[in-house]
Amino acid sequence: MATKKPSQASSDSATKTSKGSPIFTPTPEARSSANTKRIIAIVLWVIAIGLEAVAIFWLLRPPFDELVENQGFPQWRWYTLIGALVVIGALSIVGSLLWKQANHLDPASRKETVRFFVQNQLGAIIALVAFVPLIIVIFLNKDMDGKQKGIAGGVGIALALVATLVGIDFKPLSQEQAAVESQVVTQLVGEDNVWWSEGGNVVHLCQQASDIANAKTPIHNGTIAEALAQGKEGITLKLDTELTQCDLPVPDNLTEIEAWVREARGK
Repeated sequence: MATKKPSQASSDSATKTSKGSPIFTPTPEARSSANTKRIIAIVLWVIAIGLEAVAIFWLLRPPFDELVENQGFPQWRWYTLIGALVVIGALSIVGSLLWKQANHLDPASRKETVRFFVQNQLGAIIALVAFVPLIIVIFLNKDMDGKQKGIAGGVGIALALVATLVGIDFKPLSQEQAAVESQVVTQLVGEDNVWWSEGGNVVHLCQQASDIANAKTPIHNGTIAEALAQGKEGITLKLDTELTQCDLPVPDNLTEIEAWVREARGK
């Protein structure tokens, strides 16, 4: 038995271009949810950058009459600055998490290189925009003493690193990957239906697969699109073992199928 290359197969979650290339089309519900998450993320990021502007142009530029000779930077402004840094970090991180969830519901195409990069790494970009100028101004401030600068700058750098790392999508999902994996599952199983555990990174072909049968976290099933929307990497590449455990026929070109999946994932 041989299974056709995914780009030649059919699937409910994919359409074809005039050249026959599979393109993933999210469901209306998934697209609506993705749009909502993106709007909320953008609002949070705008607030974060707004707070950064307040910190730069007000907290770090206090009126001269508040600067008491030999007492330096007003203590209440310094505490407010620390609070602003923490809030900016929280807003950046929550926004990035929502944005990444949206990208798994409605992914970009890997063929659009610039858009694919920006859309998937926007959280990290925003984190840098929200922190780097503020951190620079903190260290250039002439009114704070060394200790105040060191603590505020250190807090800013630590939060910037965390927010940037959270914003990076190390395994971005593409339309091509979603389409190929959906088609592969349909060919191997007979329908676009997979199983996954809340604690696992990949999805499985049946509930009897050993990796899912022994899971200690709740188990779910649904389409590949639904699994990817939950942040799963994709189908397991232990296909030979799982097909046997699921009592499914093993195609002759299984190695090629696994290679197609890796290619779709950009590996």
